[in-house]
Amino acid sequence: MYAIIATGGKQYKVAEGDIIRVEKLGVEAGETYTFDQVLAVNNDKLVVGTPTVEGATVTASVIGDGKGKKVIVYKYKRKTGYHKKNGHRQQYTAVKVDKINA
Repeated sequence: MYAIIATGGKQYKVAEGDIIRVEKLGVEAGETYTFDQVLAVNNDKLVVGTPTVEGATVTASVIGDGKGKKVIVYKYKRKTGYHKKNGHRQQYTAVKVDKINA
């Protein structure tokens, strides 16, 4: 059984027991979080929502927060001497999917 959820502007295919990294949620480690934007659920038969599946939720426990790898952003314009170097590390929350309620 798997489900497709939407959070942080992205979509994730999850099954029970999966550990995924989503955009930072602002929830403490050890707490539970419920994803209510479930786009599709497959339990021997695929049910696709319009846009979400009615009454379906995904419950996950929060493992912790962190930062991703650094991405270098380099801007350059030729002949003018303009160049600028920046770095960015995206924050994430790691969650473990406990139960898919469909």
